[in-house]
Amino acid sequence: MEPDYRPLHDDIDPADESRLIHRNYRRWAPAAAIGAAMLLLLVLVIVVALPRNLYPVSMSGRYGYINGSGKMVIPAQFSNAGLFDHGLAPVQVGNRWGFVDEDGKLAIPAQFDVADPFSDGLALVGSGGKFGYIDKSGKFAINPQFTGAGRFSGGLAPASTGTGWGFIDRKGTFSINPQFEEAGNFSEGLAMVRISGRYGYIDSSAKMAVNPQFDSAREFADGLGLVKSGGKYGYIDKDGKYAISPQFEHAGEFSQGLACVAYGHQYGYIDKHGKLVINPQFDQAGDFIHGLAPVWLRNRQGYIDTNGKYVWMPAA
Repeated sequence: MEPDYRPLHDDIDPADESRLIHRNYRRWAPAAAIGAAMLLLLVLVIVVALPRNLYPVSMSGRYGYINGSGKMVIPAQFSNAGLFDHGLAPVQVGNRWGFVDEDGKLAIPAQFDVADPFSDGLALVGSGGKFGYIDKSGKFAINPQFTGAGRFSGGLAPASTGTGWGFIDRKGTFSINPQFEEAGNFSEGLAMVRISGRYGYIDSSAKMAVNPQFDSAREFADGLGLVKSGGKYGYIDKDGKYAISPQFEHAGEFSQGLACVAYGHQYGYIDKHGKLVINPQFDQAGDFIHGLAPVWLRNRQGYIDTNGKYVWMPAA
């Protein structure tokens, strides 16, 4: 299992008016000044505390991170890298995985066989052929014991002990007993499951929300679920009805109203009505995250914005 960051293969500034009555100025000016200073301090604290949006990039076989403006902020130095979540991201150092902070410093030493980004405060890691979960201090919250597992969302994560897939809670106890051939992460209240070779969706009470009928399926996003039927990809709503009929060779999940799809051997992006908004021009493409999406052209990775314009492209 690799970090959830990979190309698709087959898959207001408010106006503030204030007036001071002259006779009250001496009385209120000191308090206003103190209040303004405190407000400025609070704003600065919030700005400093807010996580930055950083994106993994590959340069000459090494991975680093750029910011939303395309500036390299963490030099390319890792064997592989995943997405940041609340200040931490999984990186591969040699053949082991750890986590870096937004300054590029190892916050959790490289010690795992595999690692995924944090979600719901826990990160999936592999050790000794089993999967478990760590907290942000690097300590195991759920010891490695599963043969397969996924990301936590809404307090549940898919997991398998080898005899079937179910869903565990944050203590590692099965909340939904293993009974499925395959299971995916919960997203927008639904999770993909496979029964008798067909894919459908359940809710958090294990009730079937969309009957198993598809060749394959992925997570719901922006209210739509990516499914495959008759060898083509399309999108359904939460009632299981097609919002965009199956017609694409390859496709990704919606994010910020856009999804990457393949026309022949080229990738572009559609909106939630199925209308093409970024023309097919990329060899590979990924989902939008915080306004940017990774794309590949002639083995070179770049990032585009929602208008299809390059924000970052390494030199040839």
